[in-house]
Amino acid sequence: MNNAADFYRSKLEFEIDGADVYEAMNNGEPIVVVDARRSEFYERAHVPGAINFPHREMNEESVQRLPKDKLIVTYCDGLGCNASTKAALKLTTFGFRVKEMPGGMDWWIRDGHPIARGAEVTTGAIACGC
Repeated sequence: MNNAADFYRSKLEFEIDGADVYEAMNNGEPIVVVDARRSEFYERAHVPGAINFPHREMNEESVQRLPKDKLIVTYCDGLGCNASTKAALKLTTFGFRVKEMPGGMDWWIRDGHPIARGAEVTTGAIACGC
């Protein structure tokens, strides 16, 4: 076994970048994108089609609204924010298949993907909600 290859293979089991999320969404792949930040930050800007489910609100009862047969992708603001990690941990504990989107909204915007504000979808920068 190659320890480096095992490490990177393992890392890809638990992470998915914004470009792959964008492609999966556009291809109709069975994923649910979860914005794990507080609702006021979700309203300012979020990944189009993402649902707002703050990690602090996740518990055994509340997670029942999520499908168990789809990949759940969690994200937050990006570096310096760990809401997506906390959400991924909770959801994994409750039996969901989860990947975290490193870089969150920061890298999503830097990659030039569209953003939604409230119900409006646009492009452009936002101020960090950390």
